[in-house]
Formats: sequence, structure tokens, C-alpha cells
Amino acid sequence: MTGSFDKTSAAEWAEGVAYAMETGMVQIPYALLKHYRTLRLTDGEMLLLMQLLAFKQAERNEFPTWEQLQARIGCTANEIALYFSKLMKEGFLRIDSVEDRSSSVQFERYNLAGLYRKLAECMIAERSEQRDEDDILFAGKPDLLNGLSESPITEERNLFTIFEKEFGRPLSPMEYETISSWVDQDRYPEELILLALKEAVFAGKVHFRYIDRILLEWSRNRVRNAQDAKEYAQRFRGGGRN
Repeated sequence: MTGSFDKTSAAEWAEGVAYAMETGMVQIPYALLKHYRTLRLTDGEMLLLMQLLAFKQAERNEFPTWEQLQARIGCTANEIALYFSKLMKEGFLRIDSVEDRSSSVQFERYNLAGLYRKLAECMIAERSEQRDEDDILFAGKPDLLNGLSESPITEERNLFTIFEKEFGRPLSPMEYETISSWVDQDRYPEELILLALKEAVFAGKVHFRYIDRILLEWSRNRVRNAQDAKEYAQRFRGGGRN
């Protein structure tokens, strides 16, 4: 009886742990994994940034102590100090002092907005290089490009800058993460993201939840570019009048 109970308990415990691991995932921007070498980050600095994301997302801790980070990363206090010194000096990271409006308590948090800006620059440079390669590939072969319409929104425009302009304020680290997630994880074309932003502005609902709902709705209806979005809007409005 005891042995049977132990096996059952162990199996249930294992299932519980597996579920916890599945539901307790942390989102790491793909652009960070792809470009951290381009940004001249060491493995240790990269691991520190990942741990800051983990503390924030999984534990709601936006200002973990050096001791906590040291225990997670497995490095010395001197190494932690060097990592922070470089990341802050080169603009990847800063510390914000914030006041809780309800309690008037001051607290500090790590701000990764600088990191996201640098990743955006890497993404823009990568797309620019790809366009240059395409120009070389299609040079002297204009017939291959016949029938392809040019996008009214050029990819070299910085998504983050455009969003900040439309919102009339700097984006928060979480908002930077959201935009990166749309590009890297959801694979939404930049053209569609900017069109969704435009729709939100016209509707007077300039917030990320509304834009995300637009993108999700378009994805469900296989809207992949500006022309698809136009046709979908016409079908939607036409159906609404019937």
C-alpha cells in the first residue's frame, strides 16, 4: 500500500512540476538571442539580462539584488559589478526611481529600454543588408519584379520611434517587448503592425491591447499585407451594412 501510494504521489508531483514549468515560462526576445554577439555582449552579460527578464516576468521583481543575481548566474560579486558597469555605461540598462502613487513609497527598478532600442537598430540594419542583397540579385532583371507593388511603408523606418511619436511619449520596457514579440514571435510584417497602429489612431484607441486585437483578428482572417487589410475592411463594412 505504502509503495503504491508513494509511486502515485511521485507521478502526481511530477505532473504538477511539469505543469508549473509549462505555465511558468519566461519570454526572451528572439532579437536578443540573435544579435547579442553583434552588440558585443559577453555570455555573462547576456545571462544577466536574461535573469533580469526572468525576475520581472516570473516573480514580479523589477529590482533583484546583486546577491540574488549572483546566486542565479553563479559568478562573483566583482563579475556582477563589471557586468552592470558596462551595461549601464553603454546604454543597455538604467535604474529608474519610481513613486507608488497610492502609498507614496519610492522604489527602484531596472529599465531595459536602451537594450530594446539597440536591438531595433540591429533589426533595421539586418533588413537593410537584405534589401541590398535583393538589389544585387535583381539588378538587370526588372521583369522579375513586374507585378510586385511597393509597400507604402518602408521597412527601414524604426517601429519603436514611430510608436513613440504616435503615443506622444517614450515607450515602456514592456511595450518594447510587445513590439519585439509581434516581429520575432508572431512574425507579423512591419507593414501590418504600422497599419494596425494607424487603425488604432483613427479609432481614437491608441493603446497596445487594441492594436494587438487588430493584429490577432487580421491573423485569424489571413490578412498578410496592406491589400489584404483593405479587402478585409471592405468585406467587414459591407457585411455590417447588410
